Amino acid sequence: MKWSRSRTVKVFAVGATAALLLTACSGKADTPGTNPTDSAAPAEPVELSIAYWGDFGLTDLVPKYEAENPGVTIKLLEGEYNAQHEALQQQLIAGSGAPDIAAIDEGFIVQFKGQGDKFTNLLDLGAADYESKYLPWKWQQSLSADGAVQIGLGTDVGGLAMCYRRDLFEAAGLDPDRTAVGASWPTWDDFISVGETYVAASGKKFIDNATNVFNPILGQQEIGFFNTDEQLVMDGGPKVAFETTQAIIAAGLSANVAAWSAEWDAAFTNGDFAVLACPAWMTGHIRDVAPDLAGKWDIAAMPGGGGNWGGSFLTIPAQGAHQDAAWKLLEWLVQPEQQLAVFEAVGNLPSQPALYEDPRIIDRKDAFFNDAPTVVIFSDMAKALTPQYLGLKSGPVRVAVENVINDIQGGGQPNDATAWARAISEAETAAAG
Repeated sequence: MKWSRSRTVKVFAVGATAALLLTACSGKADTPGTNPTDSAAPAEPVELSIAYWGDFGLTDLVPKYEAENPGVTIKLLEGEYNAQHEALQQQLIAGSGAPDIAAIDEGFIVQFKGQGDKFTNLLDLGAADYESKYLPWKWQQSLSADGAVQIGLGTDVGGLAMCYRRDLFEAAGLDPDRTAVGASWPTWDDFISVGETYVAASGKKFIDNATNVFNPILGQQEIGFFNTDEQLVMDGGPKVAFETTQAIIAAGLSANVAAWSAEWDAAFTNGDFAVLACPAWMTGHIRDVAPDLAGKWDIAAMPGGGGNWGGSFLTIPAQGAHQDAAWKLLEWLVQPEQQLAVFEAVGNLPSQPALYEDPRIIDRKDAFFNDAPTVVIFSDMAKALTPQYLGLKSGPVRVAVENVINDIQGGGQPNDATAWARAISEAETAAAG
């Protein structure tokens, strides 16, 4: 999903309807002792660890859980996106060192669900009660092929749009209205044309980084890096996405600032770029790094028809010593009230579609993004989405191809046919590794 979130999607009717929805989404009767928030303190004090990246909204939720569950303390292990997944793989191989709860991104979930014996099967703990609550494709992403093992429950999905600076568009003579902006770039060729107009008028770059456009374009293709037989298929969707990205670089649109760097964060404010591909979870980051630009950022439709980029799962490695306590915490984190709190705090779009009808989501206008109806924009894409199959090695292959794109931007790789040949070679190496 995606670029590395140093990363990482809420919503109830009021009154009696709210109570019904809470009961439905929890899969539990609303009676004392059955809701995951109603259990007593553990017999012995326990410390649970959660490994993740970016902003899962955990900083605000953890104190609440600890207050409701005396004797439980939670240690947050935040790290970089790729590094967290690499560390988890090493811990699983070693048979020790894994956290009690490990977040896994969609780009790596196929790799890890193929090692189902190294995770607690959540179906044994009652997770089947949640199947009907999730977007069908989200539930399937972490489920074994035979349906016997479920290694994770989904947190967010990454419905896609484009975030852009209204003030910079207007200064460059472009209509800043979100409907007009979306209508101006129905295709990626149109997007390049708009970008060239912007660069010519402003003297500044249009997008943040070409890799952050490559991934959404790839996600719009019928087949990504792998088919369902786990065969690397570079001449289909990856070639289309790579060549389109080459055209974007050739047009001079990329500021070539690395995602999650200090330079990137500063660029949200200083105008080094005007547009970036924007999964739902990115809205919280923009708000955090550019707090003084409320109302100057906005959200428009994605060229090429939208898509999904990102979305994570919470899993319980089997080697952990606190399986029951970890499940209790995981189950609490995916309840509607917590999912709503995360949405309101950081913008992550929940994986449970019933929540999209809650007034706290559907009626919400985001003042920071010029009163954009963020949930309507992102959830419509999530509900209609049929995601690509993500192969066992999709994560490493994506990184390998991104490295070639970054070298093109940096001048270390000519932007010609040799770049595609190198991308194929690097992808093949990563797929075989």
